[in-house]
Amino acid sequence: MKKFLFATTLLIAFAASSQYDKDETTVKFEEVFGYLESNYVDDFNGSKITDAAIVAMLKELDPHTYLIPKEDVTQSNDRINGSFVGVGIQFRIIADTLTVINTIQGGPSEKIGIKAGDKIVIVDNENIAGIGLKTSGVRDRLLGEKNSLVVLGVKRRGENDLLDFDVRRDKIPLFSVASSYMVTDKTGYIKVTSFARTTPTELTRAIEELKDQGMKNLILDLQGNGGGLLSVAKFMADEFLSDDKLIVYSEGRSQPRSDLIANDLGSRGRPYHDKPKGTFEKGKLVVLIDESSASASEIVSGALQDWDRALIIGRRSFGKGLVQRPYKLSDGSEIRITIARYFTPSGRFIQKPYEHGVDAYRDDYMNRYNNGEFMHQDSIKLPDSLKFQTLKLQRDVYGGGGIMPDVFVPLDTSELSPTYRAISRKGLINTFTFTYVDEKRDLLKEKYPTFEAFKNDFSVDEVVIAEFWKLAKTEEIEYNEEDYQTSKKLIHTLLKARIAANLFESSKFYPIYNEMENEIFMKGLELIEGKTISKLGLDY
Repeated sequence: MKKFLFATTLLIAFAASSQYDKDETTVKFEEVFGYLESNYVDDFNGSKITDAAIVAMLKELDPHTYLIPKEDVTQSNDRINGSFVGVGIQFRIIADTLTVINTIQGGPSEKIGIKAGDKIVIVDNENIAGIGLKTSGVRDRLLGEKNSLVVLGVKRRGENDLLDFDVRRDKIPLFSVASSYMVTDKTGYIKVTSFARTTPTELTRAIEELKDQGMKNLILDLQGNGGGLLSVAKFMADEFLSDDKLIVYSEGRSQPRSDLIANDLGSRGRPYHDKPKGTFEKGKLVVLIDESSASASEIVSGALQDWDRALIIGRRSFGKGLVQRPYKLSDGSEIRITIARYFTPSGRFIQKPYEHGVDAYRDDYMNRYNNGEFMHQDSIKLPDSLKFQTLKLQRDVYGGGGIMPDVFVPLDTSELSPTYRAISRKGLINTFTFTYVDEKRDLLKEKYPTFEAFKNDFSVDEVVIAEFWKLAKTEEIEYNEEDYQTSKKLIHTLLKARIAANLFESSKFYPIYNEMENEIFMKGLELIEGKTISKLGLDY
């Protein structure tokens, strides 16, 4: 009944702020629930059907107003906050066994000596190997209160007996800057995967470190970045824009227009440090986006494009221009309600249409693919009413459905054979590379003591690929010569990049993959190292 009363209260609040009379909303809901309670043939879970009613109600509004069940709230907020409390491992369940892929630097597991390759078979006297363990089960056992104790029984290669580790849970960072490195002697690269509370510190540190190494140009990679906190998007754009330029503004029915301004030190300004200048206001800048870059990624790329500060390279972004605010509910669950629309400095509203419902909205990605948009830029048809001009050079830019890149890079599907798709679905490259490194870690470290040595000298030779196909056969994937030749470069690149990530650290995946397979990156590097940006007259 408590859940029902909550739902009624929520509906009353909605009714009070809308054109509809309370009788048309809450009374009808109370009547239906009352009839069910009095007459339904079986016992039923009132909490469950109330949640279903709330989900259905919110679905009628827009695709980004939604309910987060109580049990999922913590995990959802962890991603935004950029941290969680646990033991500090990256893991994978291999052969029904919890296997440590890497320990997180500075976390409790690293401090007490747990290593990559260790198999955790016992947690607090409970056997967890061979029981059909799922990721949710790992979280239930390893996450907990800060400073709480968990005892792990570990099977380690070369050790006959189990090793016991007493681990005190601690706050573990979720890094959003996945990689940063110098591509050439003057061009740096930073990959950002989300906009979390820790992103400003990570980003500033990465830029400063690259500048210390001589960086004059920067490639900012937002491919696949689904967004996060609006304040962090403001911060990121602020790092690259000079003076008091408008970064983004938002407004809604009950939210007056709110402007976020670069170098504003007021309450809406730079919440993470008080220096007035951004860390990279001068220097060539390109931003990489694709069809999965959304929300905060679009705020940043839109602002930098509108002010002619950066060249945007890739494919049209997702198209999310709605601002959500979380509201806690009495039972511990949470709703995130769209409160405003955001607009780029030139006035672009980049939210894609959603008037045909949530299901059609979610199908948009596949529709764009099937219509050829990912392969051919001219398949995108936008009316002149969605055309805007940039604020310095008056270049044409578009709203109404994502950020259109200045330079289009088609999706290359020529290497995607049926055999490769089967390998990808089963995650065989990740499984193989972890096992390969786990078995040969000492030999590989001796032969390739540094990442530079590995990158320059390691190759996926016949011995390695033979071992890989042996694993594939155990997963009922037969070798096909034609498919292999089609996908050979892609498979070899991913194997080498994943081996590097397992042997050194996860960030080392990108220097290998980018320079061999990431065509958006390669186009960005070509343009930033050449004279194209200079000829365009961008602000650097």
